Amino acid sequence: MLRIAVPNKGSLSGPAAEMLHEAGYQQRRESKELRIVDPENEVEFFYLRPRDIAIYVSSGRLDIGVTGRDLLIDSGANAEEILPLGFARSTFRFAGKPGTANTLDDLKGRTVATSYEGIVAKHLAERSVDASVVHLDGAVETAIELGVAEVIADVVETGTSLRNAGLEVFGEPIMKSEAIVIRRAGGEPDDAVESKVQQFLRRLQGVLVARTYVMMDYDCRVEQLEKAVALTPGLESPTVSPLHNEGWVAVRAMVPAKEAQRIMDDLYDIGARAILTTAIHACRL
Repeated sequence: MLRIAVPNKGSLSGPAAEMLHEAGYQQRRESKELRIVDPENEVEFFYLRPRDIAIYVSSGRLDIGVTGRDLLIDSGANAEEILPLGFARSTFRFAGKPGTANTLDDLKGRTVATSYEGIVAKHLAERSVDASVVHLDGAVETAIELGVAEVIADVVETGTSLRNAGLEVFGEPIMKSEAIVIRRAGGEPDDAVESKVQQFLRRLQGVLVARTYVMMDYDCRVEQLEKAVALTPGLESPTVSPLHNEGWVAVRAMVPAKEAQRIMDDLYDIGARAILTTAIHACRL
C-alpha cells in the first residue's frame, strides 16, 4: 500500500485534496481525520503539518508527499521534487524601508528577518553574502519597525501588505514556489511501490492536462481543412470525420483552455461552424 503525506491545513490543503479527488482518490470527510485508507486504490493518506511533510518523507516512513517547494527547501530534508502541481504559487523577495538596500550585496553585515530561515540562509550563502538571519513565525513586516531586523524576506503576492508597512521589495526574487510532489532522495523503492508511485503521478498529470486543455469540436468545409487544422493541431493530430453533407468534415482536437475563445473566433472567420468546447475531466497522454 502506497503511503502518502498530504497537508492537513493552510493554503496547500484544500487544493491538494481537490486535485487528489479529481485523480480518483478518496479524501477525508472531516478536517480532524489524520489518516484514511483508500483500499480500492491501495493508498493510505496521512494528513500532516505542511512544514513536517518533507521530514516524514525523507525518513522513508512515507513514500511520497504533497508540500510546497519552499517548505521542502527550507526543511533541508533529504527529499526531492518529482512533480510540480501548479497551485499555491508564490514568490519570495527581500524588502526593506526605501533606501535601505538596492541589491543583494547591500545586505552584507545586516540582519534579515524571515519565517523561512533555511531558504534565506542558503540563498545568501550561495552568493557569499555575510548577513545575519533571524527566524520569526509570521508577521515579519513588524520586525523592521521594532528594530529586530533591517530587512525582511517573505512571500510577495500583490505587495499590498508590504506597501502598507512602508516597505518596498528590492533585488531579484529569492525563489518561486508552488505545490509539488516529493519523494526521498536517493531511495530505491521496491517494484510494487514504484509502480504505485508512477500510477499516482500519471493520475495527477492527467488532472493537470485536463485543467489546461478543453476539447473543441467544429464543422468546416474540406477546402478550409488545412487552415483549420493549423489552428487546432491537437496534441498529436486532430480527429477528422466526413459529414453526411458532401464537402464538409467534423474536426475534434484538444486546445489550450486559455486560448479557446481566440481559436473559436479564428475558426469562425475561416468558415467553421457548430464550434463547441467541452471540459476534460481526466486524461492519459
